Amino acid sequence: MTQVEFLNIVMPFKDKVFRLAKRLLVSTEEAEDATQEVLLRLWNNKKKIQEYKNVEAFSMTMTKNFCFDKLKSKQAQNLKIVHSNYEDGNTSLQKQVELNDSVDWVSKIIEELPEQQKIIIQLRDIEEYDLDEIAKMLNMNNTAVRVNLSRARKTIREKLTSTHKYGIK
Repeated sequence: MTQVEFLNIVMPFKDKVFRLAKRLLVSTEEAEDATQEVLLRLWNNKKKIQEYKNVEAFSMTMTKNFCFDKLKSKQAQNLKIVHSNYEDGNTSLQKQVELNDSVDWVSKIIEELPEQQKIIIQLRDIEEYDLDEIAKMLNMNNTAVRVNLSRARKTIREKLTSTHKYGIK
């Protein structure tokens, strides 16, 4: 496999790998390192890539496992949540502050979810994978994925509602 062929296979989902790594590791730098490591591992095993039915699903599973290993290791230190991905120049300053605050609250709530639910929310609602693909990636039953997704969404909705309702956690 040539470098061009490899890039044609990997480039379409490179950003999804990064976003999953960022969701799990929180830090942009850590996520970039994880993405680079996963792509390097794919390159080193480029001869086997043709054997996989879905290289994207395989790489997402590799990313998930790599991130979990990194979190379990001593390298995982206090990582700061930074959201720089939301901008809208047409809204008032007050509205921007409120929207950024809501995004921050949702991020904090997602970070508090159990790992399984956190990954499923990331893959379904952010990466937009369908339930069958998520079930394959996580080696889970389709019903279990739906239940976890439903519970995660319910938790997010309840905590966000209570935060907005009372103003203070």
